Amino acid sequence: MLVNLNEILLPAKKKKYAVGLFNSVNLELARGIIQAAEETGSPVIMGTAEVLLPYGPLEELSYFLVPMAKKAKVPVVIHYDHGLTFEKCIQALKLGFTSIMYDCSTDTYEENVRKVKELTYIAHQFGATVEGELGHVGDNEGSAEGDSHLSDPSAFYTDPEQAKDYVNQTKIDALAIAVGTAHGAYKFKPKLDFDRISAISNSVDIPLVLHGGSGLSDDDFKMAIQRGISKVNIFTDINDASAIGAQNAFADGKKCLTDMIPYEVEAIKKAVISKMKLFDSVGRR
Repeated sequence: MLVNLNEILLPAKKKKYAVGLFNSVNLELARGIIQAAEETGSPVIMGTAEVLLPYGPLEELSYFLVPMAKKAKVPVVIHYDHGLTFEKCIQALKLGFTSIMYDCSTDTYEENVRKVKELTYIAHQFGATVEGELGHVGDNEGSAEGDSHLSDPSAFYTDPEQAKDYVNQTKIDALAIAVGTAHGAYKFKPKLDFDRISAISNSVDIPLVLHGGSGLSDDDFKMAIQRGISKVNIFTDINDASAIGAQNAFADGKKCLTDMIPYEVEAIKKAVISKMKLFDSVGRR
């Protein structure tokens, strides 16, 4: 069933589990994600990001993402992640996406508030929810988001008091916070500021989001969720799983695309189920 963020994240916040966002740029990824959710009885967030549009155009993705969510036996949010332009965010809403993350985190605080507040008002007219970002989650080298490097990442961490003001002004439904993660695959183990997660969670009354989740340890995830994270973004792990599925197909002598697809879908499904179990969203439909 097609839902928005509030319908699955508010229960997650209350009961201290998290729901995964798994990005999809093609049908194989979408099938693996939905199959994992239905097999485990887990709510799920599925979507794409603006930086991923070269691999799967937004309108074309909507042709199957939205109908698959409507037919699913579990709650499914179709989410447009890291929307960088107002125009693309509006297009996603018109195409039936039920959630938008409008990323204005590199703007000044005042511009971030102004732009996200405007989009939130519009999205709520569609019955959709909005995720904003305060602070800035960096990028690991080779990540889909880019190759920027922050010499002092902690300088971009989310401030708890500012988070309270940001939420009050913008009226967003979920807040992405910067606490030590980065997009893409990690070369070195990240160090999360768990106390900061707790402080932010105590200062706002909406669900918190952890970006840059691929590559974190199981203990990192569990502690972050206990401290207040209700949504975790995953792409690199399932993107890698899909490639491994294709490699396994070649190893088994499969050389046609149609022979490779089942391997890819199964590998994606297993990777997603692993995360759903870790986030404790299994059976929370």
